[in-house]
Amino acid sequence: MNTRNLIRWTGLSAMAAGIIFAGIQPIHPLDVLASVTTERWAIIQSLKMTMCLLGLVGMTGLYARQVKQVGWLGLAGYLLFSLFYALTMAFVFAEAFILPLFATQAPKFVEGFLGIINGHASEVNLGVLPALYNLTGLVGYVLGGLLFGIATFRAGILPRWAAGLFAAGALAPFVLAQLPHPLNRTFAVPMGIALAGLGYALWSERREPAEESIPDRASPHLRPAVAE
Repeated sequence: MNTRNLIRWTGLSAMAAGIIFAGIQPIHPLDVLASVTTERWAIIQSLKMTMCLLGLVGMTGLYARQVKQVGWLGLAGYLLFSLFYALTMAFVFAEAFILPLFATQAPKFVEGFLGIINGHASEVNLGVLPALYNLTGLVGYVLGGLLFGIATFRAGILPRWAAGLFAAGALAPFVLAQLPHPLNRTFAVPMGIALAGLGYALWSERREPAEESIPDRASPHLRPAVAE
């Protein structure tokens, strides 16, 4: 498999990450203590971890496809949005495997950790985690998504409607900032659709036509007679 085809197949990762991101929002359990020990919570957190892994692969492919056209703006957006996926994966890992263990032994800690997500004040000291979570969203998701969306739109390699929606989806948290949790999860839907659209466009690109082979020399009996 050559590099071009490898990049093309990463489009499936981006498409899957976008579908998961948009699809889990309506069925996501409430970020409360009672949810963390449920089977539904375990399933959703597993999907979110899968989304982060696929997103990292998908973003790498999307950037590699247009690396020359997006320039430094695209590079900055790619790195920041990939950082969002990487740090989000760490938080999701804690939600999936750590919080259920402390649900009965340290409920205040679990409620405090969930408060980072649902916007409630914590009764325990979580150190740098709340600031890191907010920085991940602001710098990684918002700024990174905006830069990558703009760079992709300007490059014109992938569909501009998806690139524009990607940038708009990155700004959606500001537009929907007044919505209470969990209604503010709706801001993820445009971003998910945009990522899926970019991934599909990357995956569905046709391979470049094979180079035309050099015609063989004509058979001796077809060559024009040469006067002696």
